[in-house]
Amino acid sequence: MDAGVHLKTAGTTWLEEVIGLAESGGAGLDLVKEIYAEAVSHSEELCAPYATVIDIDPRRLPSPREVAGWSGQQFAGALRHNLHCASYNSDFRQLLHVSFKVAAKAGSRYLDLLASNEEIIARNVTENLFARHIAPVFLGRPIVYST
Repeated sequence: MDAGVHLKTAGTTWLEEVIGLAESGGAGLDLVKEIYAEAVSHSEELCAPYATVIDIDPRRLPSPREVAGWSGQQFAGALRHNLHCASYNSDFRQLLHVSFKVAAKAGSRYLDLLASNEEIIARNVTENLFARHIAPVFLGRPIVYST
């Protein structure tokens, strides 16, 4: 059988885009805060198709008002899948993971911000997908990037 290896990357890439936009500050950070606020207000409909594979405790979600006051580093810290980071919030991450439709509604605003922040987003995607996921499978160990 010539099945090969399949890595699911769309959701991970989406989250790394959000992290990169948060880290970029300015308009990118503003947009991801808006995406989060809308995700909270539409969480039931966004989560419904994924109800069997996600487990979000709404009590552990920060309020949109709280998130509105966050820096890009605070937003990224809560979202980046790093279990050793005190600010990581798996509920926050899961909600944003299923909230890609909100970004789609932003259309060219979202796409233009991706283009103008390509370098930081590419670094995040590469570090997560290649260094943390692909390298361990094919090289037997993760690759650690220094930032």
